[in-house]
Amino acid sequence: MSELTALRLYFPISAKAKATRFWHHLSAPALAHHLLAVARRAGIQQAMLHHIDAGYLAGEKLSVHHLEISSMRHPHCLELIDTEKHLRKYLHDHAEELQKVRAVLFKCELPLET
Repeated sequence: MSELTALRLYFPISAKAKATRFWHHLSAPALAHHLLAVARRAGIQQAMLHHIDAGYLAGEKLSVHHLEISSMRHPHCLELIDTEKHLRKYLHDHAEELQKVRAVLFKCELPLET
């Protein structure tokens, strides 16, 4: 059995990270890229920011991605893969930033033999 676990974080494309530098007060960084960079620094084994063609978040209308225009409520999905313990630590360490994020944890169980 594999010890790998996948954590998927769902949030609107318009979500912004907390301002940590002076320039962030003028234009806060996108939450997606901030969480991706933080995952890298935390040593998460693998991280992917998924492109969403169409979908909706809880309580929102259906959103379809268009090259020229995108709804501010269009969904984003960041997937992190590591051990459950490491992912739970990541969630705990960044709980304040993840308050408006829906997090889903998947246990990855693969058979060792065919």
